[in-house]
Amino acid sequence: MVHVNIFDTTLRDGEQSPGVNLNQLEKLEIARQLERFGVDIMEAGFPASSKGDFEAVRAIARAIKNSSVTGLARATKSDIDIAWDALKDAAEPRLHVFLATSPIHMKYKLFKTPEEVIQTSVDMVAYAKQRFPQIEWSAEDASRSDLDFLVRIITKVIDAGATVINLPDTVGYATPAEYGYMFRYIRENVPNIHKVSLSCHCHDDLGMAVANSLAAIENGVTQVEGTINGIGERAGNASLEEVAVALNIRKDKYPFTTNLVLKEIKRTSDLVSRFTGMMVPGNKAVVGKNAFAHESGIHQDGVLKNTLTYEIITPEMVGIQSNDLVIGKHSGRHAFKDKIENMGFMLSTEKLQEAFTAFKQLTDRKKEVTDEDLFTILTDIQTDVVDVKKYELLAFQVHYGSSNLPTATVALNTPEGVRVETARTGSGSVEALMNTLEALIKEEIHLTDFKLNSVGQGRDALAEVHVKMTVDGVQVSGRGSAQDVLEASAKAFLNTVNRVFFNKKAVVQVEAAQV
Repeated sequence: MVHVNIFDTTLRDGEQSPGVNLNQLEKLEIARQLERFGVDIMEAGFPASSKGDFEAVRAIARAIKNSSVTGLARATKSDIDIAWDALKDAAEPRLHVFLATSPIHMKYKLFKTPEEVIQTSVDMVAYAKQRFPQIEWSAEDASRSDLDFLVRIITKVIDAGATVINLPDTVGYATPAEYGYMFRYIRENVPNIHKVSLSCHCHDDLGMAVANSLAAIENGVTQVEGTINGIGERAGNASLEEVAVALNIRKDKYPFTTNLVLKEIKRTSDLVSRFTGMMVPGNKAVVGKNAFAHESGIHQDGVLKNTLTYEIITPEMVGIQSNDLVIGKHSGRHAFKDKIENMGFMLSTEKLQEAFTAFKQLTDRKKEVTDEDLFTILTDIQTDVVDVKKYELLAFQVHYGSSNLPTATVALNTPEGVRVETARTGSGSVEALMNTLEALIKEEIHLTDFKLNSVGQGRDALAEVHVKMTVDGVQVSGRGSAQDVLEASAKAFLNTVNRVFFNKKAVVQVEAAQV
């Protein structure tokens, strides 16, 4: 059976989703989970795009040992140099360099002739080969490029040292038949194609990203690129969990193997959803909450008699357990530690104690504490910013009644360690609370989005709030959770503002390292 490598770009292309803003700690947690999931290559970011992205890529490259870490670079020496500085400590440093090859991109974006595009690609691949053992070259907008031109340029970049050739459907334009034929044509006409691996990278603008990826595999591709939950630019990327399960369920049509651990799918999906604030639709294939639900009486009857009547995927295959109740209020620290390690979390001694305390507090207020609740607690604590000056919530109170004006009073500690307190009103309880917090914070703030979700079910379920705002002109997103909706809202507001201080610290660290 042919082996297919999985190239995950959640941390690069996925983070380019509008409104997504991950900090370094969150990227590290996602990277570690991707490693557990078994991805062969993870694209950690675009090092030259910002100092924060450079620092995150470098941290991931140093932390990940069982997956190859790569970074994106434009076909310029400066981008390649910066990428090397970020990736040189990786177990297997790898570069992903790209240049557009379609007539419309070459003429209107690059202002280059086809010959200039070939020469630039060859020169930059050769330059990168001086440092990187593995180089992936991508023909941006390949699916709208001239096939004979692709043959010419691919032949030359392979001679220059490329080890992977990626032909993306950058704007999600191709059909499965067209996309598969492109790879077949390249395999049949590029004389040195046997020296490299072929890779596909599909966008979902017409809803065909997964189908196109499978068509590419059928036509000789041995590397599939995509993201968790299919997030990404515009309509997103091919959903890796859907590709993985399709290859597994339909082995009769796809005799291929991967290194993915399918039971880690749900955990990986949940982690990415929580950190990005992009909720998974209920009807999403493989990981949606309705993927294994049956409302129709006919369906329910069939499933009760034999699950294969309407279920082709078992929940257990993707890591969904039928009983996810966790240890209870009488459980000790050792049992708690074993539980969270089984969930894939490795906490420091200090954070372990913090998580255990939060867990005990929750068991006093909540009848049943589930894996979902524990997952929320652990991700909050694992990605909490420490050693950074920030705003801290000391106390708050909200007065609301059907005939009264909602009023909130809040007390905070400022980053300078000063206690401040004030009260404001609003048209509702949440707005009053937001107005009060905004009045206490000296940075200029504009709240642009507010989302409220419940963690699990029941009247005692945890509330989770995601907010997006601009802080001193910088777009930031954050989250907060608590049993009380208003407390979760206050935590989310401050978490978002405090990310600005964390990002500033990361920039200072990068500048100091470069000096």
